Amino acid sequence: MINSCIYNGTVIHKRFKPKEHFFKYKVFSLLIDLSEIQKLCEQIKFFSLNKFNLISFYERDHGARDGTSLEKWVKNNLENTDIDIEGIKIKLLCYPRILGYVFNPLSIFFIYNKNDKLVSILYEVKNTFGEQHTYIFKVENQNNLIQNNCSKKFHVSPFIDMDCNYFFRILNPTKKLSVVIDQYDKEGKILFASQEGKRSDLTGKNLMNSYLKHPFMTFKIISAIHFEAFKLWIKGIKFVKKKLKIRNNVTTEN
Repeated sequence: MINSCIYNGTVIHKRFKPKEHFFKYKVFSLLIDLSEIQKLCEQIKFFSLNKFNLISFYERDHGARDGTSLEKWVKNNLENTDIDIEGIKIKLLCYPRILGYVFNPLSIFFIYNKNDKLVSILYEVKNTFGEQHTYIFKVENQNNLIQNNCSKKFHVSPFIDMDCNYFFRILNPTKKLSVVIDQYDKEGKILFASQEGKRSDLTGKNLMNSYLKHPFMTFKIISAIHFEAFKLWIKGIKFVKKKLKIRNNVTTEN
């Protein structure tokens, strides 16, 4: 039995100030059990690991981003966070590469212990400058709704200052995917972002159906980011210059 799955749904961004801005588009994501990738490649001929295909997954798109073992990178960071890694299961929510290209603004690692209890979440955030920051949280309670908050430590949008806080609300993914991120400054909410989706099994048929509905999804995502940024600039929202160059940082949050 394959634990990995597909989530078909929508992404929404709503900005509240200094001027309102809204966009919404349809996407599909994969929730990949890292222990199953080789099996998925064997079962789905147009899906590959670390090599070009119609749809593929590259380890260098995540984690250390140098092509080394993604599972090892996760375990090293969990050990540094004093999380027991014996018998853990690692699932990664992300967009796949389509025809060799992907941009993942946010990827999420769900870490389960040997009793299938969620023990940690890693929020992996990327910007369009090729940089990445990963926020690591322990999961203390076993409620279906997981809530995390932290200060912003990584420049993402050129139209939002660094002096902000994130509030993550996420459902432990089962039949439904729900990821909500609210961003606040000292004067209130700046941004609401969400991804919602419905689960389907990760089979060749279902993956092809998702691809045919969104054949250029990964290209559309990066194009939409720049197009929406252009519209924010047209609206006269202040441009925030990036001050630091960050290749790949990790922080452990409370």
